[in-house]
Amino acid sequence: MSSAASESSEGATSTAETPTSTSTNRRQPYGQGFLDTISEGWAERPETVPPARTQAPFAAARRDAVSAAFPGRRLVIPAGELKQRSNDTDYPFRAHSAFSHLTGWASDSEPGAVLVFEPRAGSGHDVTLYFRERADRTTSEFYSDASIGEFWIGPRPALAGVASDLGVDTAHIDEFETRDGDVLLDEDDDLTRFVSELRLVKDAYEIGQMELAVKVTADGFDDIVANLPAVIEHPRGERVVEGVFHQRARSDGNAVGYDTIAASGPHACYLHWTRNDGAVVPGDLILIDAGVEVDSLYTADITRTLPVSGRFTDVQRAVYEAVREAADAAFAVARPGVKFRSIHEAAMQVIAARVAEWGLLPVSADEALDADRGGHHRRYMVHGTSHHLGIDVHDCAQARRDMYYDGVLEPGMVFTIEPGLYFQIDDLTVPEEYRGIGVRIEDDILMTAEGPVNLSAAIPRTADEVEAWIARLAGSGR
Repeated sequence: MSSAASESSEGATSTAETPTSTSTNRRQPYGQGFLDTISEGWAERPETVPPARTQAPFAAARRDAVSAAFPGRRLVIPAGELKQRSNDTDYPFRAHSAFSHLTGWASDSEPGAVLVFEPRAGSGHDVTLYFRERADRTTSEFYSDASIGEFWIGPRPALAGVASDLGVDTAHIDEFETRDGDVLLDEDDDLTRFVSELRLVKDAYEIGQMELAVKVTADGFDDIVANLPAVIEHPRGERVVEGVFHQRARSDGNAVGYDTIAASGPHACYLHWTRNDGAVVPGDLILIDAGVEVDSLYTADITRTLPVSGRFTDVQRAVYEAVREAADAAFAVARPGVKFRSIHEAAMQVIAARVAEWGLLPVSADEALDADRGGHHRRYMVHGTSHHLGIDVHDCAQARRDMYYDGVLEPGMVFTIEPGLYFQIDDLTVPEEYRGIGVRIEDDILMTAEGPVNLSAAIPRTADEVEAWIARLAGSGR
């Protein structure tokens, strides 16, 4: 029996009903005795009205900002619907990031919910959250619908409870109707852009959630290091790494914030390796890019590269420390008022200098850094150095370029610094001893008025620290 459907989940059929579609061939008819008694014999369930959750006032302030930006417009922000995985099973539901940001409703939000800004006469908006109210046990929905029936998925939220919990008016989804002139998220460029740019600077609640996400992610990396012997032993050790981290993400958070990259040996040179089906072999490096999404949906995004044997070779160490030098250079230039793109430029200066020093470029480092005629060094680091981070792993992605890449750093921004070097196994432009080495170091950075704070600094970063980390945990069996 799957969690998304079941043998009789589609069977709101009585003995008089006969399925007519091949999609209903698992339905089992309910006998009249079941239908007559299913609504009886249940204990009273007390209806509690919870106090407003911590993020409620922060979400209210965000809604006020949206309201002020769109006077007189009716705005519709959907949470989204369940998405089919296969046949009658669905992926776990995750609400649209803008919906969660504006409501404070996160991992416990309901599929199909809609947040509506109704313009008031004069100014401002009345904001209502529409969703499907829990089905009373006297209705067939209670036992017959595997998507929303409480017999299948457990207790569901009540309108009054959610209104108190989130500090927003609620109404049944049946009362919602679309109208001509609605401004619909993901269909209106201005609204989509605004709610994305609204997340560029995090409030105090968001910063606290980012700190929590990083902490749980750090624990997940410790779990991986402690399990390295089992990882090495398994023929698909990369998948063991993924599973170990996933256990921490689910036990102490909501889920992983994105598909974990567990890339060992030459796989580390593939930037988005998520197949994770390879062996983890002593003598190789393993690049692990992973982040825990906590219950508020805020996620960390951290990468560490480990020597599987516990010790870097000389060439591995040289590549690793070059990447760390680039990360440190990027961190050093990050200050309020500095262009966001300066972070990448600082990292690239180090990357170009090091690969030129190793004789890997056909030109000098300065020539490679020429914006128009250069770029030779990018063969070995094709990706950018930084992106904003928050309720999305690549947060604020719909922001205007002059607010993002060409924008300036402000206190409250959270972003990554993640330079790397990747020498693919068949790249004949590099000496053989470099081929198959991939290194990335990624940290999560909070900008403050005093300068940047590395939220993930407690996770070992230098080559010496990484070796000591493995020595301390890999044999301890924590």
